Amino acid sequence: MAGARTHLVANRLDSPVGTVLAVSNGARLCAIYFVDGADDEEKLAGQLARRYGEIALEEGPDPQDAPDRLRAYFEGDLPAIEGLEVETGGTGFQRSVWQALRDIPAGGTESYGALAARLGQPGASRAVGLANGRNPVSIVLPCHRVIGADGSLTGYGGGIERKRWLLAHESRHSAAEQGRLL
Repeated sequence: MAGARTHLVANRLDSPVGTVLAVSNGARLCAIYFVDGADDEEKLAGQLARRYGEIALEEGPDPQDAPDRLRAYFEGDLPAIEGLEVETGGTGFQRSVWQALRDIPAGGTESYGALAARLGQPGASRAVGLANGRNPVSIVLPCHRVIGADGSLTGYGGGIERKRWLLAHESRHSAAEQGRLL
């Protein structure tokens, strides 16, 4: 179908870590992007066009209520985003890394090496890091929970300060949830 456009729905929300743009393909969440400057939306449009070809990016309702679920997450309801369906594209290895991210519990972390070993690819920590760097649906596929072997905060597309905030937020709210369960 030459000339067919992919229609994508974008929703902007303010969060404690800045403006977030959540993009859906009409059924699944396909991008979460931090908007820091005037050219960030153009960069996102370029990334989406490379992935989908010609796109029409419009504001509108999200079928999964992703913006409301992200707001709930930022307000401390961490499980609100767990069931969001995503469409990531990527290679088979990247998709396996991104899926494995969902197994790291909120409030927890895992090193790049440990994640690689869990995937049956010991020694592939750099490849895991590269896959994390290409994660189009950060927060929902929680690449911020992956840290250096020495416990250091390394690499996050949204910036280390956002990663630090997300980890502290999850630690605080998952601990509060544990307290309610006891």
